[in-house]
Amino acid sequence: MQIILLEKVANVGALGDVVKVKDGFARNFLIPSGKARRATQSALAEFEARRAELEKLAAEKLAAAQALAAKMDGLVVSITQKAGVDGRLFGSVTNHDVAEAMQALSLDVAKAQVRMPHGPLKAAGEYTVSVHLHTDVEVDVSVHVIGDAA
Repeated sequence: MQIILLEKVANVGALGDVVKVKDGFARNFLIPSGKARRATQSALAEFEARRAELEKLAAEKLAAAQALAAKMDGLVVSITQKAGVDGRLFGSVTNHDVAEAMQALSLDVAKAQVRMPHGPLKAAGEYTVSVHLHTDVEVDVSVHVIGDAA
């Protein structure tokens, strides 16, 4: 399916690109989320009329993500979980827990933005997780998991 991108999409293209993607990807994700439209003549003409507005909106999103990344640079998030005497946690620390801890520090981070390359954290210790704020902005955050033996 031929689509026109209304914002930058990783591994697909940039704002304004007309690309061919699989039908399901376009119908189920890109079009419902507002990231793309079918590439018809009328849609292309409408896009060209709104191009400056969309570019300004994309620049504002990027600036907001960069400002949040500057706040988060060097951030250490502490999370306390119940653990056994050997330091293994009863349960695990997931991206939901990390996002919740960041929201407690008044940082607007969604669960889906927290990337844990090695999966959930299952032991007490110091870990590095990646926070994907924008397609061009990614920041590493240190997570300190404290085992509570009580």
